[in-house]
Amino acid sequence: MLHVLAGLSAGHKIGLGVVGAVFIAFALSASFLAPRRWPDFPGRHGLSPFIIACFVVFAGMLASVYFFGKESEAKGAEAAAPAASSGNRTVTVTEKEYRIVLPTLNGLKAGHYTFEIHNAGQVAHNLAITGPRVSGTPISATIAPGGDGTLQVTLGAPGNYTLFCAIDDHRKLGMVAKIAVG
Repeated sequence: MLHVLAGLSAGHKIGLGVVGAVFIAFALSASFLAPRRWPDFPGRHGLSPFIIACFVVFAGMLASVYFFGKESEAKGAEAAAPAASSGNRTVTVTEKEYRIVLPTLNGLKAGHYTFEIHNAGQVAHNLAITGPRVSGTPISATIAPGGDGTLQVTLGAPGNYTLFCAIDDHRKLGMVAKIAVG
């Protein structure tokens, strides 16, 4: 869930937040505030409108998750498209304290990869990779906060590969991600 949320733009996060806040406010007011003010809430005549309002707010929340959540799928598809092509494949990586964010990667094949790294964090990071057959330099240079770097490697065999930050104890703090090459 956090990976999906991290992949959303600020506008989509705000949209989901506003709709979520409306949903929560409705639920709390219908549960706690209205019964205190009107002891027979929703009452004999208010039950039908209350049920309709519940369904409308619930449907609105589901629709917002569907529409606002589509952005991450589109980004994942765009990022996976270059990975499926022949020759050099490019994968965009974002690092921050203390995690590595990758696009959705499906159908990766053995071959040469360029990892374009952006350090969105407040401290220096790098990117290292281990796996069955890694050739090239398996660790990037240190990337300053807000900076960019690259890691060019050949993933020579099918299997699972681990990406991580090799600075201090960043890997232990959660800066690790896995990819599968088929």
